[in-house]
Amino acid sequence: MTQSSAPSPASGAVRFSDEEVDRYARQLVLSEIGGPGQQALKRARVLIVGLGGVGAPAALYLAAAGVGTLGLIDHDAVALSNLQRQIIFTTADAERPKVEAGAARLAALNPHVAVEPLVERLTPDNARAVIERFDVVLDGTDDFETRFAVNAACVAAGKPLVSGALGRWNGQVGVFAGRPCYQCLVPESPPDAETCARVGVVGALAGVIGAMAALEAIKLITDAGEPLTGRLMLYDGLSGTSRVAKVAADPACPICG
Repeated sequence: MTQSSAPSPASGAVRFSDEEVDRYARQLVLSEIGGPGQQALKRARVLIVGLGGVGAPAALYLAAAGVGTLGLIDHDAVALSNLQRQIIFTTADAERPKVEAGAARLAALNPHVAVEPLVERLTPDNARAVIERFDVVLDGTDDFETRFAVNAACVAAGKPLVSGALGRWNGQVGVFAGRPCYQCLVPESPPDAETCARVGVVGALAGVIGAMAALEAIKLITDAGEPLTGRLMLYDGLSGTSRVAKVAADPACPICG
């Protein structure tokens, strides 16, 4: 099986206005990004699955970084209980579809970013058709049925997947590109799976994990550094520590094996 990859920074030049040069000045001076990397960001199409604790802050940073097109897919509406960690929304957004409110906020943050809002749930039936239209997928959903559908579609379509999750005081971020895949890490839904609604989560942790996930997507797009491909970063917010573990490929994995 071939490895998934993000778009090459060298494939086709794009032009920046003076305003964009000023906007992205702090990235343009980075040797790992520079002009070619910023052009790659402008060409890139990133799909964010779930505009929740992980997806909301990730969307803000990806829009601010200059990703050309952001797809947002979520069937849910904004609730007051979201606002403690999903800082893309405001109190006035309550009961509004998340992707519509999120799209308006991202357009206000960076008018150079095209936003494609999809007010629907991503399922095994539509995942492949949606994911094929994007270069990188960032999954921050909190249910394993959706995570498995996203992973299977990414493997089938050859798209790199950035996966982020959080709960209580702990979070994790990993990148999956071909083999091993996410289902090698989690073969089936845990019977005692925890959700933020049930066990709680400290709001600032969402910012940490969402920003880490956005950073991994930026690294994939710009070919900067070493993405967490085939690895999982585990962050403990209470102790302020993190560790990185290698994900082993499952020879019996039904998705990538």
